[in-house]
This record gives sequence, C-alpha cells and structure tokens, in this order.
Amino acid sequence: MIEKLHDAGLRSEHAYLAGFASIGLSFAAWATSLRAEKAGTDRADRWGIFVGHWAPTFFGLGNALRSYEK
Repeated sequence: MIEKLHDAGLRSEHAYLAGFASIGLSFAAWATSLRAEKAGTDRADRWGIFVGHWAPTFFGLGNALRSYEK
C-alpha cells in the first residue's frame, strides 16, 4: 500500500503536513462547535477528539513513507 501511495505522488512531507494540519483543524472544529452549536461542551469535545485522532494516522503514514523513500 505504501508503494502505491508513493507511486501516486504522496511523499512523507505531505503526510507530516497533513498531521500538523489536523491538529489545527481539531482545535478549529472544537472552537466552532462550541460557538455554533447549542449542544454544549460535550459535543464540541467529541468533534475535537474525532478530528484529533487523524494526526497519529498521518504521522504514522509519514514514517512509513519516509522509510520507503530511503
């Protein structure tokens, strides 16, 4: 799978960038949900945690791609 992603043009730098972007997006999702929805802090926390789980996936993918690129 890593080989196919690499052949498609995905590089480790892209995955790392997506990981850092998802951290920022997690905070933005939490803050937006907290202000826009009347469901309260519980739902805002769930949105932030949901998006926050993406970061380790992207960082792991970046590590796998970096190992493949060597």
